[in-house]
Amino acid sequence: MAVLELAVAPAPRRKLWTRAEYESLASSGLLNDQRLELIEGELIDKMGKKPPHVNSVTLLFAWLTGVFGLRRVYQEAPIDVAPEDNPTNEPEPDLVVLSSDISAFSHKRPGPGDLLLLIEVAESTLGFDLKTKAGLYARAGIVEYWVLDLTGRQMIVHRDPRDGHYASLTAFRTEERVAPLAAADSFLQVRDAFLD
Repeated sequence: MAVLELAVAPAPRRKLWTRAEYESLASSGLLNDQRLELIEGELIDKMGKKPPHVNSVTLLFAWLTGVFGLRRVYQEAPIDVAPEDNPTNEPEPDLVVLSSDISAFSHKRPGPGDLLLLIEVAESTLGFDLKTKAGLYARAGIVEYWVLDLTGRQMIVHRDPRDGHYASLTAFRTEERVAPLAAADSFLQVRDAFLD
């Protein structure tokens, strides 16, 4: 039997999008009702949300507005990240806690200095949220980022951004509680982020 050496062609080049191109595409109507997010130059499909995801976002939103007030919490709104990452990124975290009232953002997106806490609720996107998005948010210096792991039934808390990653990473189980840095006396019992 002869061993063949096949020349392997490099993978085809992919089109990486800029924020300007993405916004132009969205405003043209070509995307219609597609729910996309621009991350690292790629258009990421924000898949339909299953009931556990919707329920957890709703419960967390209610808790956050009780702690910070309705006018300081966004749901699925685009944010700015580090200046060097902004041209190819326009993330939309599930929940955002702002340092000031939403009226400060009537003509601009909130940026890293305006963000007290970001939360993603994850099931099929857990690895992406823990690696790609965590790196993006750490590079921006966003002080606190939580990921609610629906499958593992835990809240994974990222703090202390340094050199493009979070130096502190802690998982809180359902029987534990956690407080955001910006409201150290306001604790969330992790089980309260789950409907069942």
